[in-house]
Amino acid sequence: MAVISGALLQLQDTLAFTCQKQEMVVSSLLFGALLSSLFGGFIIDKYGRRIVIIGTSFLILIGSIVLICVMSYTVLIIGRILVGIAISLSCISTCLYLAEIAPQNRRGLLVSLNELMIVFGVLLAYAFNYVFATVSNGWKYMFGLVIPPAFLQAAAMFFLPVSPRFLIKKGENESASYVLTKLRASTDINEELNSITASLKEEQQYSFWDLFSSKDNMRTRLLIGVILVIFHQATGQPNILYYASTILKSVGFHSNNAATLASTGIGAVKVASTIPAVLFVDRLGSRTFLLIGSAVMAVSLTTMGIVSLRIPTGLTSVCVRHTDINQTHWINNATGDFPIDGTHFLEMASQALSGLKSTTNLTTPSKRKLTSGDLLNETLKDTPVKDSKALWLTKGIDRVPGTLKWLSLACLLVYIAAFSISLGPSKIYF
Repeated sequence: MAVISGALLQLQDTLAFTCQKQEMVVSSLLFGALLSSLFGGFIIDKYGRRIVIIGTSFLILIGSIVLICVMSYTVLIIGRILVGIAISLSCISTCLYLAEIAPQNRRGLLVSLNELMIVFGVLLAYAFNYVFATVSNGWKYMFGLVIPPAFLQAAAMFFLPVSPRFLIKKGENESASYVLTKLRASTDINEELNSITASLKEEQQYSFWDLFSSKDNMRTRLLIGVILVIFHQATGQPNILYYASTILKSVGFHSNNAATLASTGIGAVKVASTIPAVLFVDRLGSRTFLLIGSAVMAVSLTTMGIVSLRIPTGLTSVCVRHTDINQTHWINNATGDFPIDGTHFLEMASQALSGLKSTTNLTTPSKRKLTSGDLLNETLKDTPVKDSKALWLTKGIDRVPGTLKWLSLACLLVYIAAFSISLGPSKIYF
């Protein structure tokens, strides 16, 4: 999930992605996740959590090999879809597997540890993104580094037991008893076996449509679960994972190396802030963390929004726009119109000054027709500009002030920390 953050900057430089193609490469993973979420539950219930986790590990291997072996836009989309399918299935089956093998008084702890390992993986991804940020074709190494842990997980799962709940559901009570005895290191497992059997019988009393009924408060339970998942996505945290380096580059960390290094700080904060949730979730309850974290997230996002209004984020190009530097451009002195794409203004002007021919024809007192050759000189000299982005350019400023740049990063880190103690492990609340 996090590798794309650093790889995206290099892919954009290598393949010159348009903004639309760049976002398709990122969102294709989510398209794969959507596909698997539609039928994933049926597969997990039929084949079991353990087998599905092994299968998704191999699917990650295949998707990663596709990503690093063939360099084209279409193949990148296909590889990302495969990885998205695997991630979605893996997340669902892993949470179920952990919850079903854990003793009841340690269930919250183990699910939180799973979240901690996820954010630790995010930190490793950002760290390796930084290591390969200046390496030629470093994005291939970034995608390739996913292969060893995927292979390790597939191999390790062969030595782990099948979920006792799944075994009882399939009528294999004797095997379930054996597995529980090994997991609990005790022969006194009859009470837990009876509890699992009773809960499975209770589940059989419900149909899919009962989720929307008031029976046993199922409608409210469903509503809580759906709302938490919606907020998990709508607060924007997944987008931070995918676009961390791109966001940081746009607010002033101009080089790929600097932006990727700053994004590593995001990974470190995610790990550090997830630890309190792991340690205290069973003591304080996940609801307390949700309330505190959501309030802090609101404050940090609001502050970051206000700061962003003061930053001309277009000073740094993060994707290619369809702009031909040989085209004729118009600048309206009377209204201060600035139709030139701000993200490429400096680049276009510098290229123009380096050798392109230019001519200037006055058409009216308030409007001049400029070609790219004299675009920079004429604009900086006497064009009254009202747009904040263009105003910075007319002042000859091509860097974001350090105060705003670091304040943006601080707000982002506070937001990440608040998310990591609240909505991040919110699955525990279910």
